[in-house]
Amino acid sequence: MEPGNSNLLIELKRVTVASLQAINVYSYRLVLTDERLNSYVCACIDNPDKHNLYELLAVSRFFRFLDKYNFRTSEVKKYIVFYENLKFSGTKGKTKYKLTPVQVFQFANILGFYHPGTNRRVIRDVLLFVPRKFSKTTSVASLAIYDLLFGDANAQTYVAANSYNQAKVCFDEIRNILKALDPKLRRFTINREIIYNRIKGKTSFARCLASNPDKLDGLNASTVILDEYSQADSAALKNVLTSSMGARLNPLTVVITTASDKHTSPFVEMLKGYKAILRGELDNDAIFAHIFEPDVDDEEGDPETWRKVQPHLGVTVYEDFYKSEYQKALYSADDALEFRTKLLNIFASNSATTWIEAKQIEERFKKVQIENITSKPPTMVGVDLSVRDDFSTVTYNLYSVDSRSFHSYTDYYFPDGALEKHPNCELYKGWVKAGYLKLCKGDIIDYQQIVDDILKMANYLCIMGIGYDPYKSAEFVNLLSSSVGGEADIINPVKQTYGTFTSPVESFEIAIYSNKISFDPNPITPYCFANAVLDEDRNCNRKPIKKTHNAKIDSTITNLMTFHLFNNLTS
Repeated sequence: MEPGNSNLLIELKRVTVASLQAINVYSYRLVLTDERLNSYVCACIDNPDKHNLYELLAVSRFFRFLDKYNFRTSEVKKYIVFYENLKFSGTKGKTKYKLTPVQVFQFANILGFYHPGTNRRVIRDVLLFVPRKFSKTTSVASLAIYDLLFGDANAQTYVAANSYNQAKVCFDEIRNILKALDPKLRRFTINREIIYNRIKGKTSFARCLASNPDKLDGLNASTVILDEYSQADSAALKNVLTSSMGARLNPLTVVITTASDKHTSPFVEMLKGYKAILRGELDNDAIFAHIFEPDVDDEEGDPETWRKVQPHLGVTVYEDFYKSEYQKALYSADDALEFRTKLLNIFASNSATTWIEAKQIEERFKKVQIENITSKPPTMVGVDLSVRDDFSTVTYNLYSVDSRSFHSYTDYYFPDGALEKHPNCELYKGWVKAGYLKLCKGDIIDYQQIVDDILKMANYLCIMGIGYDPYKSAEFVNLLSSSVGGEADIINPVKQTYGTFTSPVESFEIAIYSNKISFDPNPITPYCFANAVLDEDRNCNRKPIKKTHNAKIDSTITNLMTFHLFNNLTS
C-alpha cells in the first residue's frame, strides 16, 4: 500500500535522488543507443525537482536493469527508425514525428531488455499513466503495427478500451498509418474493426474489440493495448485477453490511461501494485510503469507542477492551455474535477460541499447608509471584474473597531447592451428596477464607472486596501492607479488560488458563525453564496467555487478577498 504519510514519500524521493546522483551515467554509454535516452535520464538526475517520485524510481529501475539484463541497443535503434518513418495524424495532416526523449526512454524500457542468453524480453506488462494531451494513444499505435509487421507470423494484436468509441481512437490511428504505408492496400486488408496482414507467410491481424468478454474465445493474443483503463468497472476484458497469451514468447500488454474520478476500480488496485513495485516493496521485473503525477507537496496551480506532470508541455500541449483550464477550475466544481483528473493526472472526486446558505446571509441583512458614516471606518475592497456577460462586483468590507465586527456592502454592475439576450434577463431586470444591479451603458462593463464609484466611497470610508484578480484586471488597475495617484500602493493583486483563499475562508466562517458580520440587504449577495460550494484541493486548501458551470458566485469571492486583505494587513 502506498504510504499514507507524505513525509515517507518525501524521504523516499530524497533517498532516490541521492542514489541516482551517485551513478556514473556516462559509463553506461547510453548515447550509443540514442542521445535522447541519455539526455532524458540526465535531465531527471540533474533536475530532480522537475520530476515526480515515481518517474525517478523508474529511472533508478532502468539502471538496475542495465546491470541485471541484456540491453539490446540494436532492437531499440530499429524501433526508433521504424517509428520515425510512420505517418501519424496531426494538426497539419499526416506527419512523421521524431520521438521525444521521454518516449525514447519508454520504448527503450519496453523493447530493449532481454533475459541473458535468450530471445525472451523482460518487459511483458506496461503502464503509461500520463495526463491528457501526451499523445499516448497515437504513439502506442506504433506498437500494434510493429507486432503486425515484425512480430510472430500469426501475431494477434487487440485494441480495447472501456468503450468502443475510445478503442476506435487508437485503432483508427493504426488503420490510417497502414493506409499511408500501403496506399493501394496490396499488403493489408483493412476493415472497420479488423486489419489482416496479407504479406506472404503472415497470418497476423489487429482487431478493435467491441464484444463483451464472455463472447470472446479462441484468442491467442500477442499484443494487447488497453486505453483509458481507469474508467473500467471490471477487469474481465483485460483478463480474457492476457490469459490467452500463454503460447507467446514475447507477449506485451500495454495499459495507457489518465486518472479518473473512479476510486474503486481494477485500475486503482493495479496502480497501487505498480507503485509498490517501483518503491521496491514488491518484486516483478516483467513490469514497466511510467507514472506522471504531482508529488505529495506540489501545488495544483504552480506551472512547475504542470511541467512535472506533463512531460510534453510545449510539445503536444502548451502552458497557456493549462493556465486557461486552471482558471476555469478555480470557479467551477465540474471544471476543477476535470482539471485534476485529466490534466494533473490525480484521482479526484467532486469534493465540493454546500457551504453558506442564502438564509444565513439574509438573516444578517442590515441597512447601513454609507454616506451618513462620519467615522470613516477602516475598509477593504474586493473587486471581481467581467467584460460583458457576467457581473462585475465590488465589495466594501467595513470594520468596526468598537464592536470588532464587519459590515459587507456590495455593488454589482452589468452592461446594458447584454441584458436583453442574457438567459437571466427577467431576473436581472427585476434587480435593476429595484436598484440592486447597476447598469453600464453599452455592451461592455465600464471600468471607469467602477473606479469613479470607488473614489466616491472613499469620501466616507478609510480604504486601506483594494484587492483584484491579477489574471484579468490590467485595464482596471491602470485606471484606478492613475486616479488615486500616490496611494496606488493600496491596490494589491489577490491570486485566485486555493492556498490564497484557505485563511479567508476560515476568517469568514468565524465571522459569520459568531455573528460578527452583517450584509447590505441586496438579494444578489445571498444568491451568489447559494451558488457556491466549498472545494478542497489535494493539499487540504479550501476555496468556494461554482456549484454549476454557469452559476454566479462573484460576491462570495469578493467578500473573501477583503478578508484576505485584512489578514495580510501590515502596520
